[in-house]
Amino acid sequence: MAGLLQRFSASEPGLNPHPQACGCQLTRRTFLGSIGAATLSLAAPALGQTKPRRIDVHHHFAPDMFAKEARSRNRLPPNLGVLNTQLSLEDMDKSGVETSILTLPSPGVWYGDVELARKLSRDSNEAAARLNTDYKGRFGLFATLPLPDVEGSLKEAAYALDVLKADGVHMWTSYTDKWLGHPLFTPLLEELNRRGATVYTHPTSAACCGNLQAEAPQAMIEFGTDTTRTIASLVMTGATARFPDIKWIFSHAGGTMPFLVERFIFQAEVQSKSPEGKAKLPNGVMHELKRLYFDTAQSSNPYALSSLLKLVNVSQVMFGTDFPYRNTAEHVKGLADCGLFSQADLAAIDRSNALRLFPRFA
Repeated sequence: MAGLLQRFSASEPGLNPHPQACGCQLTRRTFLGSIGAATLSLAAPALGQTKPRRIDVHHHFAPDMFAKEARSRNRLPPNLGVLNTQLSLEDMDKSGVETSILTLPSPGVWYGDVELARKLSRDSNEAAARLNTDYKGRFGLFATLPLPDVEGSLKEAAYALDVLKADGVHMWTSYTDKWLGHPLFTPLLEELNRRGATVYTHPTSAACCGNLQAEAPQAMIEFGTDTTRTIASLVMTGATARFPDIKWIFSHAGGTMPFLVERFIFQAEVQSKSPEGKAKLPNGVMHELKRLYFDTAQSSNPYALSSLLKLVNVSQVMFGTDFPYRNTAEHVKGLADCGLFSQADLAAIDRSNALRLFPRFA
């Protein structure tokens, strides 16, 4: 069994938990009671169900071929060095995640070589599909595409959705300084819209702006910014209006977009002064933004979520962890402690919102 669980492992230093100390003085009774309460808070889902059944829409995995290629180029992040199926399942089981939908982490599969990108995409998608088969109900798949190779991506999307039964596709927020509303991606968006597909996006750093400050690495600032750039690209070019049947999920509570909504509104007003600009947003910019979905990964705090919830309903928010960069328990606690959600809200975020897009997990 151990060998099976290690099936897609890589080998380098790895995960860094975040233990917290408490200086409280407790009696034995209080101490035992607090342990029981803490255990129940992690083990029990919202609304008093007997079994937590969270769905994590933002969970990374590192199949062998991907990890080997990234390592050979010195591009494998340290947190992914020991990532394997067993670690995923252990973290999921500790905090009541029934299903995690898998995606490749950075750097993805694009190194400027079309054939290599196609090969890595196919291998990664088939590796995730095997996990789906081997661990029924525990894993899903957002299929990797060899973008910016659109022709190869159309073929891989068809294979992943039709043959592997992927739950959607994974796209980075930008490719070679082209964001997702760029005309390059139109044939792919047309096909995904025809299928009514779900597209999960993950931020990256644009070539213009990575590592500008040593004290502020790209994941700290640029990832949230690139999420905002691609939302602007999709909405302001009219792509979300032209392809209304694509269901978009954006990471990290939408990056900086909720904070910048006033600027989106102002720009839409400027754009609407021309017939061409107005045609791109026939229902208005807020209509398009409110239809998008967002995950809670590295955003389960009152600062990020307060802003997001002024823009969208709880129905548009899904549970995500960014494992292994962060763990599930941190996000469960953050959502419970932020003071923004009722028990019914937490139940929706944990599971039922995702089930509307992925009913097979019911």
